Amino acid sequence: MEQGIPLKIDERVTYAILGTGSVGFLVAKELAQRGRMFTIIDKNAKRVETLRDQNFDAHVGDITKEEVITELLTPDLEIVMILSSDVEANTKALSVIKERKPDVFVIVRAADPLSKDKLEELGADAVVYPSALIAIATMYDLHKAESQRSANRLYEILKSIKKLGILVHDNPDPDSIASALALRQIAASVDTEAAILYHGEISRQENRAFVNLLNIDLVHVDEVDPNEYDMLALVDTGTPGANNPLTNLDKVGIIIDHHGIPEQRVLYTDIRDVGSTATILTNYLDELDIDIDKRLATALLYGIRIDTQDYKKHVTPSDLAAAMKLMQLSDREILNQIESPTMSMETLDIIGEAIHNKHITGSYLVSCVGFMHNVDALAQAADYVLNLEGVTAVAIFGLNEEKIHISARSKDIRVNIGAIMSQAFGDIGSAGGHSNAAAAQIPLGVFTGVRDRTTLLRLVEEVITRRFYSEIGVERDE
Repeated sequence: MEQGIPLKIDERVTYAILGTGSVGFLVAKELAQRGRMFTIIDKNAKRVETLRDQNFDAHVGDITKEEVITELLTPDLEIVMILSSDVEANTKALSVIKERKPDVFVIVRAADPLSKDKLEELGADAVVYPSALIAIATMYDLHKAESQRSANRLYEILKSIKKLGILVHDNPDPDSIASALALRQIAASVDTEAAILYHGEISRQENRAFVNLLNIDLVHVDEVDPNEYDMLALVDTGTPGANNPLTNLDKVGIIIDHHGIPEQRVLYTDIRDVGSTATILTNYLDELDIDIDKRLATALLYGIRIDTQDYKKHVTPSDLAAAMKLMQLSDREILNQIESPTMSMETLDIIGEAIHNKHITGSYLVSCVGFMHNVDALAQAADYVLNLEGVTAVAIFGLNEEKIHISARSKDIRVNIGAIMSQAFGDIGSAGGHSNAAAAQIPLGVFTGVRDRTTLLRLVEEVITRRFYSEIGVERDE
C-alpha cells in the first residue's frame, strides 16, 4: 500500500508480477505484447511511476505484507510471478499466496539451487534463478554459433568440387534418403552436381511409396564408378562396411550422421546426438538460408518422424524445432499416402513366419524367416513381434542369395541393441544401429561349402541364435 491508500486491483487481472527490476520489466513487456491482462506490484515508488508512464498497471506495495497479497488475490487471478531480487521477500509472498489461494500457479525467482529447493518445498509450481537462465541462454547461443560454423564449412567444401556422390546406408530408410536429398539441394545452390547412391534394396512398402510419391532420383552403386565423383559424402552412416558397401574412406570427404560412430579422419564430419540425420540437414538449410520447397519439407519431416518413432524415441528439442518448421511447409496429402501403402503378400508371409518360428528366452525373442527377397520386410516383422506380450528385445533374420540379414529391436532400457548387434556380428559381417533399433548383414561366404539349403538354414539359425543370446547375456533354452 502507498501512504495508507489500499491497492485497487482490476478484478479482470489474470496475471501478476511481484517485484520488477530488469527481469520483471522484460516479463511485463512480453506479456503486454501477448495482450495479457496483468498487474505489477513493487515497493519502489519511482520504479512504479516509471512503469505507469509506459502504460503498465503498476502499484506500490510491500509483497511481504499479508494485506498486500490479500488485495492481490482477485477471483480471476491465475498466475503469479514473484520476481524480486529479495529471496526472503519472495518466500514470504509465496507462503501467503499458497495459504490463501493454493490453486494459483506461482513462478518464483530464487538466488541459487539451495533456495530453489526451499521454495519448491513451500509449494512453488516453478522456480527460476538468473544464473541458470544465463547459462541456458549462453549454451543456446553457443549451439547456434557451432551450427552456423558447421554449415558454412560444409558450404565452402561443396563449392570447391564439381561432382559429389552422396551415399546413404544399405536398404535406405526415409531419414537417410531425405537427408541425402537435402544435401543435394545444398550442393545445387553452389552449382555442384550431386547424385544419391544406395546399396541393397528399397522394398518396404512405405519406403517405396516415399521415393515414388516424392519422385526422388536414386542411383544404385552397382551402376556407377565411384571414381567419377570428386568426393563421396556419407549420410546417416559413417563407418566403412557398417551398413554400407565401402571398404575404406579413400573417396569420402564428408560424414553427416546422428549415430554414435567411431571418429573418422575425413575432411568434414558432423555427428550429433539428435533423433535423426534429417534434423541436422534441416538446420543446415536454415543456417544457409536455402529455400525448402514442399517436396523437400515433406521428405525431411517424414524422415524425422520415422527415426524418432513419431517423436517418442530419442527425440531432442532440435528434432521438435525442425519438425515444427517443416510441418508448415510440407504436403499433408502426400504424407497420408506414404503412411497408408498396401502390404505385399511377401511381407505378410515374413511377419507370419517370424511369429510361427519364434524362439523366446526370458523376454528376448529370436526368429528365422528362412529364404526371402524383401529385406525391408524384416524390419516390419521386428517392429510387429516386439509388441508381443512379455517381449522386450527381438532379432529377426532371413537369407537371400548373398547374405544373412538381421533386423533387431529393443524396448528394454538395459539393452543397447545397436551395441549388441555390433558385438555379436561385427566380426563376421557389418552391424550397428541405435539403442532401440539395429541391423546386421553377414556374407554367406562364412558358410562356404554348405550346398544343401536345409542344412544351410539350420546352421545359420544355430549361429545367429547362439551369438545373439550369448551377447545379450542370457542362458539359451534348448
